[in-house]
Amino acid sequence: MRALIQRVSTAQVHVDGTLIGECGKGLLVLVCAMQGDTDDTPAKLAAKISKLRVFKDDQGRMNRSLVDIGGDALVISQFTLAADTSRGNRPGFSTAAEPKDAERLYKAFAAEMGTLAPTQTGQFGADMAVSLVNDGPVTIWMDTD
Repeated sequence: MRALIQRVSTAQVHVDGTLIGECGKGLLVLVCAMQGDTDDTPAKLAAKISKLRVFKDDQGRMNRSLVDIGGDALVISQFTLAADTSRGNRPGFSTAAEPKDAERLYKAFAAEMGTLAPTQTGQFGADMAVSLVNDGPVTIWMDTD
């Protein structure tokens, strides 16, 4: 799986103008299931993200995790993270998992995050409007392989 993680003060996701998920201080996690991901992959990624020390401690150093601060997570499926831009001007997405596998893995990842921190989600396959206030800014790219 591939994830783009953003430390946020707040984030929201809307579908057709309706708010379907939000978080306060915590992490916005854009996630893409990739070909070759297994049923074990979502739990490994969720554990790593929940322990990622990107929040400030009392000395102002990034030394605390989402779990440490009692923060929230907003998990959004984003297959475009699999984009291959190495040839031409049109991205290719052949490394992304097939939609039925991707949805299953996305839901497993979101459920696993939910066991580690309060978590809300977007809607798989929907046209979503995501808004956020990136805190820092802190943005981290993570692959499981």
